[in-house]
Amino acid sequence: MATGQGSYTISRETDLPFDEAVEKVRGLLQEAGYGVLCEIDVKAKLEEKLGIEREPYAILGACNPPLADQGLDAEPELGALLPCNVIVYQREGRVRVAAVEPQAMLSVVGNEELDRIAGQVREDLTRVVERVAGS
Repeated sequence: MATGQGSYTISRETDLPFDEAVEKVRGLLQEAGYGVLCEIDVKAKLEEKLGIEREPYAILGACNPPLADQGLDAEPELGALLPCNVIVYQREGRVRVAAVEPQAMLSVVGNEELDRIAGQVREDLTRVVERVAGS
Protein backbone atom coordinates (compact mmCIF):
# COMPACT_ATOMS: atom_id res chain seq x y z
CA MET A 1 0.00 0.00 0.00
CA ALA A 2 1.34 3.38 -0.94
CA THR A 3 0.50 6.54 0.90
CA GLY A 4 0.27 9.99 -0.60
CA GLN A 5 2.34 13.05 0.14
CA GLY A 6 2.28 13.77 3.83
CA SER A 7 0.71 10.34 4.39
CA TYR A 8 -2.79 11.78 4.22
CA THR A 9 -4.02 9.23 1.68
CA ILE A 10 -4.06 5.52 1.02
CA SER A 11 -3.28 5.40 -2.69
CA ARG A 12 -2.65 2.88 -5.45
CA GLU A 13 -2.58 2.71 -9.22
CA THR A 14 -5.04 0.46 -11.06
CA ASP A 15 -5.11 -1.03 -14.53
CA LEU A 16 -8.86 -0.44 -14.74
CA PRO A 17 -10.13 2.29 -17.05
CA PHE A 18 -11.34 5.38 -15.17
CA ASP A 19 -15.11 4.73 -15.42
CA GLU A 20 -14.70 1.09 -14.39
CA ALA A 21 -12.52 2.10 -11.44
CA VAL A 22 -15.20 4.55 -10.23
CA GLU A 23 -17.88 1.86 -10.47
CA LYS A 24 -15.66 -0.68 -8.72
CA VAL A 25 -14.96 1.78 -5.88
CA ARG A 26 -18.68 2.49 -5.51
CA GLY A 27 -19.52 -1.22 -5.36
CA LEU A 28 -16.72 -2.09 -2.92
CA LEU A 29 -17.70 0.78 -0.63
CA GLN A 30 -21.26 -0.52 -0.62
CA GLU A 31 -20.04 -4.05 0.20
CA ALA A 32 -18.10 -2.59 3.14
CA GLY A 33 -21.21 -0.81 4.48
CA TYR A 34 -20.48 2.66 3.11
CA GLY A 35 -22.87 4.74 1.09
CA VAL A 36 -21.72 7.38 -1.36
CA LEU A 37 -23.42 10.54 -0.09
CA CYS A 38 -22.06 12.78 -2.79
CA GLU A 39 -20.07 12.50 -5.98
CA ILE A 40 -18.21 15.33 -7.65
CA ASP A 41 -17.03 15.16 -11.25
CA VAL A 42 -14.14 17.58 -10.84
CA LYS A 43 -13.25 17.47 -14.54
CA ALA A 44 -16.77 18.52 -15.56
CA LYS A 45 -17.04 21.23 -12.87
CA LEU A 46 -13.72 22.85 -13.78
CA GLU A 47 -14.62 22.74 -17.43
CA GLU A 48 -18.06 24.26 -16.73
CA LYS A 49 -16.89 26.96 -14.30
CA LEU A 50 -13.44 27.84 -15.64
CA GLY A 51 -13.26 26.42 -19.16
CA ILE A 52 -10.33 24.26 -18.02
CA GLU A 53 -9.90 20.84 -19.55
CA ARG A 54 -8.23 18.16 -17.48
CA GLU A 55 -8.15 14.41 -17.20
CA PRO A 56 -11.00 12.59 -15.41
CA TYR A 57 -11.16 13.15 -11.64
CA ALA A 58 -13.98 12.06 -9.34
CA ILE A 59 -14.48 12.56 -5.61
CA LEU A 60 -16.81 10.13 -3.83
CA GLY A 61 -17.92 11.15 -0.33
CA ALA A 62 -18.36 7.87 1.56
CA CYS A 63 -20.08 7.31 4.89
CA ASN A 64 -20.66 4.27 7.09
CA PRO A 65 -23.75 5.26 9.13
CA PRO A 66 -23.04 3.17 12.28
CA LEU A 67 -19.44 4.40 12.45
CA ALA A 68 -20.52 7.99 11.77
CA ASP A 69 -23.08 7.72 14.57
CA GLN A 70 -20.45 6.43 17.01
CA GLY A 71 -18.02 9.15 15.96
CA LEU A 72 -20.58 11.91 16.37
CA ASP A 73 -21.44 10.60 19.85
CA ALA A 74 -17.77 10.82 20.80
CA GLU A 75 -17.13 14.14 19.04
CA PRO A 76 -20.16 16.27 18.07
CA GLU A 77 -18.17 18.50 15.66
CA LEU A 78 -16.77 15.49 13.79
CA GLY A 79 -19.22 16.24 10.98
CA ALA A 80 -16.82 18.94 9.79
CA LEU A 81 -14.48 16.11 8.72
CA LEU A 82 -17.13 13.89 7.15
CA PRO A 83 -17.70 12.18 4.77
CA CYS A 84 -14.54 10.20 4.06
CA ASN A 85 -13.42 11.05 0.55
CA VAL A 86 -12.28 8.47 -1.95
CA ILE A 87 -10.90 9.79 -5.22
CA VAL A 88 -10.36 8.25 -8.61
CA TYR A 89 -8.35 10.20 -11.12
CA GLN A 90 -6.40 9.83 -14.30
CA ARG A 91 -3.02 11.47 -14.85
CA GLU A 92 -0.94 10.96 -17.97
CA GLY A 93 -3.20 8.08 -18.95
CA ARG A 94 -2.76 6.16 -15.67
CA VAL A 95 -5.66 5.71 -13.22
CA ARG A 96 -5.18 6.03 -9.46
CA VAL A 97 -7.52 5.48 -6.57
CA ALA A 98 -6.91 7.10 -3.18
CA ALA A 99 -8.77 7.38 0.09
CA VAL A 100 -8.31 9.75 2.96
CA GLU A 101 -6.07 8.31 5.70
CA PRO A 102 -8.62 8.43 8.56
CA GLN A 103 -6.13 8.01 11.37
CA ALA A 104 -4.13 11.00 10.13
CA MET A 105 -7.29 13.04 9.58
CA LEU A 106 -8.83 12.24 12.97
CA SER A 107 -5.56 12.75 14.84
CA VAL A 108 -6.18 16.52 14.53
CA VAL A 109 -9.25 16.10 16.75
CA GLY A 110 -7.27 14.81 19.73
CA ASN A 111 -10.05 12.53 21.00
CA GLU A 112 -8.84 9.02 21.85
CA GLU A 113 -12.40 7.70 21.63
CA LEU A 114 -12.09 8.07 17.85
CA ASP A 115 -9.00 5.83 17.57
CA ARG A 116 -10.98 2.58 17.22
CA ILE A 117 -13.35 4.11 14.68
CA ALA A 118 -10.46 5.57 12.66
CA GLY A 119 -8.76 2.17 12.70
CA GLN A 120 -11.87 0.44 11.38
CA VAL A 121 -12.38 3.04 8.65
CA ARG A 122 -8.71 2.78 7.68
CA GLU A 123 -9.01 -1.00 7.41
CA ASP A 124 -12.15 -0.71 5.26
CA LEU A 125 -10.80 1.98 2.94
CA THR A 126 -7.45 0.23 2.56
CA ARG A 127 -9.28 -2.93 1.48
CA VAL A 128 -11.29 -0.94 -1.11
CA VAL A 129 -8.16 0.72 -2.53
CA GLU A 130 -6.23 -2.56 -2.61
CA ARG A 131 -9.05 -4.45 -4.31
CA VAL A 132 -9.47 -1.79 -7.00
CA ALA A 133 -5.71 -1.79 -7.57
CA GLY A 134 -5.69 -5.57 -7.83
CA SER A 135 -8.52 -5.69 -10.37
